[in-house]
Amino acid sequence: MKGVILAGGMGERLFPITRSASKQLLPVYDKPMIFYPLCALMRAGAREVLVIVRPGELERFRTLLDDGSQWGMDIRYATQDAANGIAEAPLIAAPFLDDEPFVLALGDNIFCGDGFDTSLAEAGDAPSKAAILVKQVADAGHYGVVEFDGKGRVVGIIEKPTSPPSDYAVTGMYFYDASAVEIARGLSPSGRGELEITDINNAYLEAGDLSVVVLPDDVSWLDMGTPDGLLEAAQLVSAEQDRIGERIGVPEHIALRNGWIDEAQLEKVAAAYGDNDYGRYLQTLIQGQ
Repeated sequence: MKGVILAGGMGERLFPITRSASKQLLPVYDKPMIFYPLCALMRAGAREVLVIVRPGELERFRTLLDDGSQWGMDIRYATQDAANGIAEAPLIAAPFLDDEPFVLALGDNIFCGDGFDTSLAEAGDAPSKAAILVKQVADAGHYGVVEFDGKGRVVGIIEKPTSPPSDYAVTGMYFYDASAVEIARGLSPSGRGELEITDINNAYLEAGDLSVVVLPDDVSWLDMGTPDGLLEAAQLVSAEQDRIGERIGVPEHIALRNGWIDEAQLEKVAAAYGDNDYGRYLQTLIQGQ
């Protein structure tokens, strides 16, 4: 399965911070923001990943992520020339996807918790053509919201409703088959001038081809695209790392666990970081501490 990270957009919710740099390159505690969605894709098994960035930012992302070979991956790049919405991502990614299923991750979302891998497996193994991850939250109206009928069946998804029909928000990770590209081609811009990811999800739902995976209580999800979200995410990462005794959002760790690199390759990456906090942490992985 391939992966796509949407790291475009202007990051207007974070102005003036993002006037000079993409938000996905901002630090979130001890790592750049994009490491977290990248690691989510790696945990889902995506070894080939396309990173979609805004114009003028490609080389910055390439400097950080390179071609992915250091993690046993194949990372490529494309640009989103204007803020045309999340649902433009499958259209931009179409040549890369080559009619294969994929996972789309938003570049400003973070997931962590013991049950996350189980939820990823459930979504990836779903018998439907598409699957989404949803989370019960207090501020669901800021996101796409799942609507249920009286029997608890999903009957619709509403984008940023004033009066949310439930408190289950659609998170920024979507599992699609190849038909997502054709669905996206048939969309018209919404009232705010964007191609809405909710419209893709509803198209699958109406066809009976959408699975909804509810993230358990032990899985945290945050949108890092606001100042408060950035702060909360940094605090979450710090607390989670203290709780489990290891770091999260470390591509080298997941690549090693997935068998994409061996300890010799990891040692080479660690040496390139030098004698600093991150490099020393990678050395502990080699030593099995």
